[in-house]
Amino acid sequence: MAKYAVVRTDKMTGTDVRSELVSVRFYASNKPAAIENGNVAVIGALEEIDDTVQREVYVAGAPAANSSLDSVVLIASPEIMYPDYLHSLDNFINEAGSIARGYRLHKHDIFSVTAEALAAASDIEIGNVVELQAGTKLKVVSSATNGSTVVGKIVDINVVGRFTFYAIEVG
Repeated sequence: MAKYAVVRTDKMTGTDVRSELVSVRFYASNKPAAIENGNVAVIGALEEIDDTVQREVYVAGAPAANSSLDSVVLIASPEIMYPDYLHSLDNFINEAGSIARGYRLHKHDIFSVTAEALAAASDIEIGNVVELQAGTKLKVVSSATNGSTVVGKIVDINVVGRFTFYAIEVG
């Protein structure tokens, strides 16, 4: 079975301020698509179904490397899985067509993800820069890339059970 990214919302504004959460349906190539927790998406307009604008569900897509951080959300939906044998955090994915939870990013927010949510050219170290790239996975580099939006930096690496988490402070 595929292993997907796992996310923790360690110190996110949306944990206490519900207006900083958004409901999104992720699209790729104009079709609903699956997205992993711990990945990022850029939010657009409210979704329209049968010529009716939905009240609370936004259309989301993959960000570009230079997308504005104000339009980017961290995908972190509650991990509800059926049937019972799937109950492991790394077996969860937001299915195509489902509504996912997005957290707006704010300076000093901290969240943690497993390596499956990151694209890294080498070993990830504390102090590495985390930036957007064309796609839903965050890119980890030793120094910021010209033309890419910096999300933050790696501030901690810790092991919890069988998962290694990389804590990212939004900067």
